[in-house]
Amino acid sequence: MLEVKDLIVHYDGAMALNGVNLKVGDGEFVGIIGPNGAGKTTLLRAISGVLMEVEPGKKERPSLSGKITFDGKRVDKLKAWKIVKMGITHCPERRRPFSEMTTLENLEIGAYLRKDKVEIRKDLEWIYELFPVLKERAKQMSQTLSGGEQQMLAIARALMSKPKLLLIDEPSLGLAPILKETVLNCIKEIWRSGVTILLVEQDVAITLATAQRIYVLAHGRIATQGTKEELMKDRDVREIYLGL
Repeated sequence: MLEVKDLIVHYDGAMALNGVNLKVGDGEFVGIIGPNGAGKTTLLRAISGVLMEVEPGKKERPSLSGKITFDGKRVDKLKAWKIVKMGITHCPERRRPFSEMTTLENLEIGAYLRKDKVEIRKDLEWIYELFPVLKERAKQMSQTLSGGEQQMLAIARALMSKPKLLLIDEPSLGLAPILKETVLNCIKEIWRSGVTILLVEQDVAITLATAQRIYVLAHGRIATQGTKEELMKDRDVREIYLGL
């Protein structure tokens, strides 16, 4: 479904990604782990097209070379909204709800490119089944939600675009252990529903417990990859990258 080939990104004069190669098959649950500053978020932002959008306060865009294809079509030159329309949705780190909107309005804005009103309503009901608290908080301003509720809202908002591939960045960040488990179980349920998932997560235990395959990113490069069992067999990988 997704192929990243020889991806190089220079960001603010520094090399953030250096020849990254990655593949995600249809229906897979793939994880990316690595230390802070390894380039994990940059990789997701490059795939979703957000990286190349002009950011406030930035004079220059990052430079990007290489190739990113989705369902056999190149997406590395497309605008972010066109990539969403093709079926890739990015759930960013630190949740980032539209604070001046209610929970329901945040969910509705997630479906802004869709015209199928009946299906949108069905998807909203499914999301309320997946995250019952969001139905309870539907009329509440999103900025007043707890950290865990905002994370659920961020994932749910991304789902409202009806993605084929969902990119999720650090969903457990700042959450209490019990909330981490709740969010993790919801992500598993989303995957079981048929959505392909590419997960970036600082908590190695979460990635090992969920992903079918795992890429280890270090210093802007893929250091190694494999299943949980394959990675655990390598003592250097266990000690250097997994902290085990």
